[in-house]
Amino acid sequence: MWALLALQVEFGDSHQGVVRLNRFQRMALITTLVTYLLIGVGGLVRASGAGLGCPDWPQCFGLWVPPLSAAYLPPEFDPQQFNVLKTWTEYLNRLLGALTGILILVTLALAVRDHRDNSRVVWPSAAAFGSVLVNGWLGGKVVETHLAPWVLTAHLTLALILVSLLLYATVNAFYVGRGIEATKVALSRRQLAKYASLVILMLGIQIAFGALLRGQVQQVADAGIVRGEWLAHVGWVEIIHRSYAPLVTGLVLWVCSRAWSEKEIQLRVVAAISAMLVVGQVLGGYGISVLDFPPVLQVFHLWFASLLLGSLSVMVLLAWRMIPEGS
Repeated sequence: MWALLALQVEFGDSHQGVVRLNRFQRMALITTLVTYLLIGVGGLVRASGAGLGCPDWPQCFGLWVPPLSAAYLPPEFDPQQFNVLKTWTEYLNRLLGALTGILILVTLALAVRDHRDNSRVVWPSAAAFGSVLVNGWLGGKVVETHLAPWVLTAHLTLALILVSLLLYATVNAFYVGRGIEATKVALSRRQLAKYASLVILMLGIQIAFGALLRGQVQQVADAGIVRGEWLAHVGWVEIIHRSYAPLVTGLVLWVCSRAWSEKEIQLRVVAAISAMLVVGQVLGGYGISVLDFPPVLQVFHLWFASLLLGSLSVMVLLAWRMIPEGS
């Protein structure tokens, strides 16, 4: 959302200084925002150890609405499994996931109704809806496999793909009928889009390793290892994640510098946001390692990573779609 606000420079009303959005654009922006919120809440679930706060799926302790006390659990469940805070953290995460699915369905309906002739809006919206259904199924597998690291990694990866599809549809909705296809994109812009796409791929790999690392850390914690020794027991995944980070950070800052060299203010805003996010990621990762995984830093580390991926995606889309100044 923060990156897409840069579009107001081009689409804002010159007299009122506001962005006039059509109903699809409004819904797409709201849906993207809620999806990012869901990713953040999912990080909170993992950091708080609430991933199994509901031991079954799609119900929670055999109920559609969990109780506030173990005394009201169905008899087939062990009251010692129940922790009201963890249960309701996971339950609210599921409710937000359901809301996200509904919003994506509405976004798809508006895409078909208002942009049926624009495949760059309709098909990403349809793919986003398909992705949220598959990810809901994966959410059930997370519970069924008792937080298996590979399932958690797949769950997060698909969520990031989902939000990228929403961003793709949203940005393209801003450029419907504006003649950009007939406008020759400058070589520097084409190169920026290609380089940023490569950085997105590398960042996605780093995020996947981070998710895998977090899953293995949880297994180490469940095995009774003291908190200060968690990283020492996770092995090669931690080494790769830590060693790969400086390369990804350097590439992100490099592509941001290229975007900053373009004259369009939108690209400069996205570049500045991306640079701040990657610096925050570095500081967060360092804090997690030296402070023994404080939950608040875990949440922000994941959330900033997803926002950074989205910001770079917007950079690519703007580089290809935005009409150059003076056109």
